[in-house]
Amino acid sequence: MGILDGKVALVTAATQGIGRASAIILAKHGASVYIGGQTIESGEEVVKEIEKNGGRAKALFFEATQIDTYQSIVEETVTTEGKIDILVNNYGRTNVKKDFDLLKGDTETFFEILQDNIQSVYLPSKFAIPYMIKNNGGSIVNISSIGAILPDVSRLAYGVSKAGINFLTQNIAVQYARENVRCNAIMPGLIATNSAMNNMSKDFIENFLKHVPIKRFGKPEDIANAVLFFASDQSAFITGETLPVAGGYGLPAPLYGENVMQ
Repeated sequence: MGILDGKVALVTAATQGIGRASAIILAKHGASVYIGGQTIESGEEVVKEIEKNGGRAKALFFEATQIDTYQSIVEETVTTEGKIDILVNNYGRTNVKKDFDLLKGDTETFFEILQDNIQSVYLPSKFAIPYMIKNNGGSIVNISSIGAILPDVSRLAYGVSKAGINFLTQNIAVQYARENVRCNAIMPGLIATNSAMNNMSKDFIENFLKHVPIKRFGKPEDIANAVLFFASDQSAFITGETLPVAGGYGLPAPLYGENVMQ
């Protein structure tokens, strides 16, 4: 028996990285998982992997720039399964070429990132919660970022948007707790996806890891394990939390990175 047997889960942007790992682990533990992806073909690749291991999944078309797909993926899930128990809001974006500090960053890009990232939680939650209430409850898991709580010299829009997601998470939790709808957020540190690793120099990697007490980058599976916890009844008495999953990054005193190597 899996801890999610009989549950129905929807994961946005679930064809690679954290989203893919989350979909796979939810299915492994018994959930029927709906895969939101930019193409049905990319979603089907994840479905095949899940089915190969005895799970159930279905690919759905999801394109974050097409606002109506936030509603359509929720409606398709409920139409097929009759309910939705788990919603994982995984989509998020930045723009490394335009998202800098206040003065150097592109103003139009700032507000685009804010809208894209905040609506990626706001909209699917707005559509899914009525069905969760009708079904006597559910769990929403939002993928935020450790950058939401650690100001930086760049990526202003990304950090502000993720901080907004944290606050939105807490408000959803408070507003719908009495309907047994829980809402929590996970704040990943730097996760070693292919795209991330291919864009980091050896010097950056060495310097960054000096500030990570666990001394490694995260893996998508590290975040997926936290998603599983919040999605399941193992966290039944937890709501409104924002959980760092970052290997301790941001926790030590500022001089930690220099002292730890001595």
